[in-house]
Order: sequence, then C-alpha cells, then structure tokens
Amino acid sequence: MNIEQLEPHTFSRLLGMVSDVSLIINSQGVVEDVSTGQDMMASLGCQAWIGKRWKDTVTVESKLKIQDLLQVQADTPSLLWRHVNHPTPSGGEAAIQYITVNLKGHKLLAVGRNMERLAELQRRLVETQQSVERDYLRLRHIEARYRVLFESSPEAVMVVDAHSFRLLEVNVGAQALFKDAGKRLVGRDFRECFELGNQGEVQALLRTALATGRIEMCSASMFGSASVMTVSATVFRQEGGAQFLVRLTPQESSAAVGLESDVSAVLSQAMAHFPDGWLLTDTSGTVKSVNEEGMALLGLTAASQVIGQPLERWLVRGAVDWGVLNTSLKQQLTVRNFATEVTTLSGMTLPVEISAVYLAKPEPLFAVFVRDMNRRMQGTSLAAQALPNPYLELSQLVGRRPIKDIVGETVDTIERMCIEAALELTHNNRASAAEMLGLSRQSLYVKLRRFGILSDNDPDPSAL
Repeated sequence: MNIEQLEPHTFSRLLGMVSDVSLIINSQGVVEDVSTGQDMMASLGCQAWIGKRWKDTVTVESKLKIQDLLQVQADTPSLLWRHVNHPTPSGGEAAIQYITVNLKGHKLLAVGRNMERLAELQRRLVETQQSVERDYLRLRHIEARYRVLFESSPEAVMVVDAHSFRLLEVNVGAQALFKDAGKRLVGRDFRECFELGNQGEVQALLRTALATGRIEMCSASMFGSASVMTVSATVFRQEGGAQFLVRLTPQESSAAVGLESDVSAVLSQAMAHFPDGWLLTDTSGTVKSVNEEGMALLGLTAASQVIGQPLERWLVRGAVDWGVLNTSLKQQLTVRNFATEVTTLSGMTLPVEISAVYLAKPEPLFAVFVRDMNRRMQGTSLAAQALPNPYLELSQLVGRRPIKDIVGETVDTIERMCIEAALELTHNNRASAAEMLGLSRQSLYVKLRRFGILSDNDPDPSAL
C-alpha cells in the first residue's frame, strides 16, 4: 500500500489507533484534527484543541519545544522526541512526548505518547526509595539505642551463637567479671568462662532454652573465681540463625533482692493492719492507698471511695490544712501531732491528730497517719476535766471592775491564745497561720507586736 496516497485525515485516524494522540498541524501551527487512542487522553479535552494554535494548548515552559517541533524539515535524518506538558481541565498537567513528520500540503503530523504511566512509575520509585531510606534510618536509630542499652547495662550481658557456643558480643559488665578482664572475650567458647564441673550444666541450659524457647536459669561458678553466678539464657532469631542472650547475676545480689521483697511484703501487711488510720498520697495530695482503719475512720466501705481523690476534701478546713501539711512536709520532711478535724462520708465531723512523713523513694510520696482524738487515753480526759474553769475566774471580777474592761481583757486573752495555737500548729509559719485565722499577713503582724510575740526588729511584711 502506498502510504503517500493516504489523505492526512485518514492517516491521522490510523495513527490514532497505534499512538496515544496524533495531531494534524497546518503551516500556521493550528491544530486541524485530533485522534486519541486512550480514554484518558480523551478526558484531557483534546478535541477542544481543534482550531487553536498548538503552542496555546501547552504550558509556558513547553512553548519553545512546540516551536522546535513545528520547524522540522523533510530531510531531517533523525526524529527527536520532545517532552511537553498540557494543562488539564482539573488544574493539573499531563506529560506527553511528541515527534513531528512532514505531510503533503505543508502540513505536519504530531504523534504523541502519554507519559503519565511512566511518571506514575517514577513517582512510585521515588516513594519506595524514600520509604527504604526512612526504614534504614529507623533501623540505625534502633541499633544505636540497643548499643547504648547493651553497653550501659550494669548486668553482665552476652550474645552467644546457638550452634558453636561462641561469644558474639560482650558488654562492659561481662568483661569485668572475668579475671583476665583485659583479654578479648569475643570469639571464645562461652562454656570456657565457667569452671570445668559446671560447663556441662551450662551447655544443657543453652540446649534446653533452644528447645523450649523459654528463659532458662541455672547456677554456675566463674572460671578462676569463687563467686557463684545465676545464669539465665533466652533464645532469639537473627538472620544468621539462632542466638542466645545470656545474663549473669551474682547470687548475693539475688538474695538481697529477695530479702528486700520479703521486707516490703511484711511492711505492706503491717501498714494494712495498723491500729491508726494510714493514707498514702502523692505530693499534690491525691490519695494512692488507705488501710482498713483509715476507711473506718472516714466511714467508708471500700477503698475506691477515697483513692484518686484529694485528701483536702476530707479535711474540715480543706485547702488551709492541706497547705500547712504540704509546706511543712516539703520543708521539714515530717509533721507531728497536727490537730484538725475530718468530715466522714456521712457528714459527721471528727477531731483527729495527723502525723505525716515525706518519702522520697521510689517516688515522692506522703505517708499520713490519722489518729481519732475521741479514743485518747482515759487519763488524758480526766486531766482535761481537772483544768480550772475560766468562767469561774471571770465571775469573781464582776463588781470589782467595769464590764467593759473585763470583756476587753478576755477578748485579748482569747485572741492571743488563738494566735499562739495557730503558730504552734503551723510550726511558726506565719503565712499559713494568717490564712488559718482568716487574717491578712499585715494584720497578723500587728497583733503579734501588740501581744509581744513579735519583736520590733522583725521585718514588716508590707516591706517584703
């Protein structure tokens, strides 16, 4: 078949079946016909290009490339593909590669290939490469953290090959256990680190751990040392095969931990049955634990009724009493015989005496002991009843002095007693005493000077 005898329109249709897009361009660079071979190319609105200049259908940076494509000569030895971008109706860009060939009648045929698939593959390649780089960076960070933990662990930790029993990695703690601490341990047989009589038991330990996949433990004596170690081994899988993570712990240390655990259990049981109320709070006053007597004192039926709540909720003076306790505990670490009142769950008011201590470990906590004042010794009650009646002394002054003087002296005496009691309760913390008495700091200092409790040399609070 003579292709030169084909009409340009027919030839364009034929190319449209084998290419993504083909255009017939006249000598003025105007698109006369468009043929597409993909639905996606048709969705770009290619048919709207008919009647427009070809360079007006591309983006700004592609206009020079269109001019080069329009200047193709018939005797050009080789055709060059040029990459241009067309704006899409959705606001994006479509990448197409074109070549142009001369046709009869001073017309050009532009054949285009859609580069979207290639661009999508390139985009996926870039995303995959970025994902691989992120994974590699994350693995490097994990390895760095593992290395820091491995080397800084105070325990003796070793990594042993499961087949040859050779040491692959040893931390500083393990190196210091051996008599020849300066000698390189990596590469040695792990069994040689123990006395000859214990090597068989260590080998059986490793084989059992490999078979069961659980943590296995045994006791063995180190080579050249009388110390007995607790050997624990667990198996994990690596690319090169199975490996053991082995930890060596002195048995004296294990005994000390066991003794400490026993002491903690005894103390916990003792505090649970303590005859006085006992509460454990954090430094903000939130109750963490309470014993049975503490629940009975507050009229509770379950510990959940007080755990998680602020202690000041159960104090009659609320934030005032808690402020005094909190400040005293942080400054003096202990508080003894702090007299106050608590409100029970039923709404009753109960006089109590609070002693508390600041615990720094394992975290900052307050241990608060609450004693019911109604259960004081009978002798104390009898002694209180034997105190002189102040009203009897006042009645003896009637007729001897004017009532105005009697009332004034009585008010002064009561006011002085209240201030002294507040200072004693707050351990001479004048700011807390003023808050407890409902006075400003300046008014409290005026009354202290009036009653001779404060000297004139003490600083004025208004000047602070």
